Amino acid sequence: MLEGSILQQLETAHRHTTRPIRFGVYYKNTLVALCHALEDHILTDDGTPLVITAFQRGKWYLQEAERYADIAQRSRQIAIMAASESGFAEHPTSLLPNVDLVALDSVDPVAQEWHLIILSPKYTAMVICQELSDADYGSTGIPTSDLERKFYGLWTFEPELVQETAEIAIAHIKKYNSELAQKLTADKEQIVPSIARSENLGAVVSRVVDYLQRQDNLSIPTALQKQTLDRNLISNEIQAFLRMAQLMDMADVNNPMAAAEVVVLAEAIAQLLDLPAWQIKRLRLASLLHRIDPLQKAESVLTGGIATRYQEDAPSSPLTCPLVPGAQVLRTMPRLRAVAQIITHQSEWWNGSGEPAALAGDEIPLESRILALLADFQWRINERKSSNQSREQIFTQALDECKEQQSTRFDPKLVDTLALLVMGLQQGLDLPLMTPKFSAGIWILDSQWDSHSKISEEIGSYFT
Repeated sequence: MLEGSILQQLETAHRHTTRPIRFGVYYKNTLVALCHALEDHILTDDGTPLVITAFQRGKWYLQEAERYADIAQRSRQIAIMAASESGFAEHPTSLLPNVDLVALDSVDPVAQEWHLIILSPKYTAMVICQELSDADYGSTGIPTSDLERKFYGLWTFEPELVQETAEIAIAHIKKYNSELAQKLTADKEQIVPSIARSENLGAVVSRVVDYLQRQDNLSIPTALQKQTLDRNLISNEIQAFLRMAQLMDMADVNNPMAAAEVVVLAEAIAQLLDLPAWQIKRLRLASLLHRIDPLQKAESVLTGGIATRYQEDAPSSPLTCPLVPGAQVLRTMPRLRAVAQIITHQSEWWNGSGEPAALAGDEIPLESRILALLADFQWRINERKSSNQSREQIFTQALDECKEQQSTRFDPKLVDTLALLVMGLQQGLDLPLMTPKFSAGIWILDSQWDSHSKISEEIGSYFT
């Protein structure tokens, strides 16, 4: 990590905090897809954001300059950092009143970075990274294919982290242009981003996943290289949804750890039921994403619409699977269609009076039945956390209320299994709160992932 770079300053600021930043390694085509998706969202949204961006070289900016002319029409202000090259300052986009260039010194470490920082009243988003060094590439050397170039960094929707990075970037710009830095600071202070607006998150995530999936058409030299790139893309698609779920939890100040706590309960129940590993992994991911379902305003930005694509591509199934708007966001990714089905049917009732398909008994997917019960149980526990009751009392009351809905709303056998778990918890069984790192998103759907010790390594840090 280059000394003095914005990425390095961000890492240093969080190194000894309770939430150190977890960086990942991304291929160039993944980053191109992410940036284009976020830029396109600016073009379709009316949030007039502040945009701060950095290109490794001025020529990369010039290749995107026409695109940035369109982005400028929908933005409050754009600051573009890059090492100056011929035509850098003379391009028509560079002359727009709300576009400012920062010609970086060639030795400036920021000239080796790739940034896109977006601060909008409706959402925040950021891609920030720098290319691996020659030493980082190791014995394989620098890739000959441009698609295989790798970058170290992160991308996120988290408002506090995006705002912090914007401040670091503005401070760096101040070294070159104090007047511009002052203007950017004023613009930033006028923007108060919403932590999570459902309709905007749904649209942004749909667009990101769509762009990532389009990378299948790129020319990749060998089958092995394509497999590696595909895994990188799939991991980032999953990360997009995990970030979306995280922000939904953060937006609920009364129950901000719901998804993480439901995951822990679900894994414990799955072990008691002796479910196979593939089913546990699917249940784990559905638990992390189960709050996406309330996104009733989320709309697809995909050509033809999610519903059309799903109806055309989905394998035949005897189970009716209504197109619930929130869960439909997940169906943009083929690997998540089974998870979308689980989430869709978590609101079914054992007696058949639930929604959206009025399924009854064993017609309801087992994972959906588990998720419905545990989400309700977690909510009841959370409601009592501020009371003066003991842990045992809280668990007992929450379980009793679930038992009242046994055979009507909940599967009676699952309620009995939950009672066994509660008995263990009351006798001292500890279920530590665990949440996955976004950079490890691929493990959730990896059929070869069977090592408990490996899971322990990948789970346990709060994600950014």
